[in-house]
Amino acid sequence: MKIGEKNVGMIDRVVRIIIGIVLIGVFALNMVAAPWSYLVVLIGLVALVTGALGTCGLYSLLGMNTLGKSSK
Repeated sequence: MKIGEKNVGMIDRVVRIIIGIVLIGVFALNMVAAPWSYLVVLIGLVALVTGALGTCGLYSLLGMNTLGKSSK
């Protein structure tokens, strides 16, 4: 599996996008104190981007794929 290749399935993508939006919202509403707030927003952004793009670099490194056989 190549890095940049789609490897995130639809349910995984939706969950990542929801988690990303929630974590960015937590940051925007100042619900977590610094320096933890920066970690929260970073994780939120990574989740949102990987969900939107459908590719995860960590999945590629570990050889994981949640797309399923019919979606390749």
